[in-house]
Amino acid sequence: MSRKPLIAGNWKMNTSIAEAEHLAQAIVRASADLQNREVMIAPPYISLAAVADILADSEVILAAQNICWAEKGAFTGEISPPMLKDIGCRMAIVGHSERRHLFGENDAMINKRISGAMEHGIIPVFCIGETLAEREADNTMKILEDQVRHGLKDISITDAGSIVIAYEPVWAIGTGKTATTKQVQEVHHFLRNLMERLYEKNIASEIRILYGGSVNATNVDELMAQPDVDGALVGGAALDAGSFERIINFQ
Repeated sequence: MSRKPLIAGNWKMNTSIAEAEHLAQAIVRASADLQNREVMIAPPYISLAAVADILADSEVILAAQNICWAEKGAFTGEISPPMLKDIGCRMAIVGHSERRHLFGENDAMINKRISGAMEHGIIPVFCIGETLAEREADNTMKILEDQVRHGLKDISITDAGSIVIAYEPVWAIGTGKTATTKQVQEVHHFLRNLMERLYEKNIASEIRILYGGSVNATNVDELMAQPDVDGALVGGAALDAGSFERIINFQ
């Protein structure tokens, strides 16, 4: 695989600061000898500073679970790109299905978040995915294309190649259900072709497309064997050091 795989752990609203430190230390140890892949973790905001100190001498990438588009101002509850960059974040998750469906973030807002991140050199992990109803109605590809087109509106060809896309079917997140490897590969191949249509072949071949949705130590090898799967966005299994170590050491 020419694209370096990325295994990303999204801790969501879990861990105290002490628990986050302990988990981060374990992940740093587990990642010490990895040469051909990258590891990213996204702790809760309150733990970013503590985890940043632990990651300082490692190759593990620190990420935020969301990011605002503005540098500062009257945005209660938000955190700006300069703040996240100052604390050591190199990536930020944007458009996660929980942000879309629980907190009402739409494609236009997600596009602003992506633009704000890119302007400050923070790489967005841009999440897209369909609901079960949309899949059963055979609308998966249309929904995903709309999300990509709107989410990447006005993103330049220069910036597009560094973005990470994460396909996470809503019906597979935290449910224990995982899309079949055939379904995953079909969608990832579609997304790569879409990026070629929107930008160019080089962008499509370089961009990393992750799968997220109940990824665990049991299914990661089969998922990562698919030609268009470049990594995983891991939720629950990222909170267990042993499980996450097995995932980052996929075969």
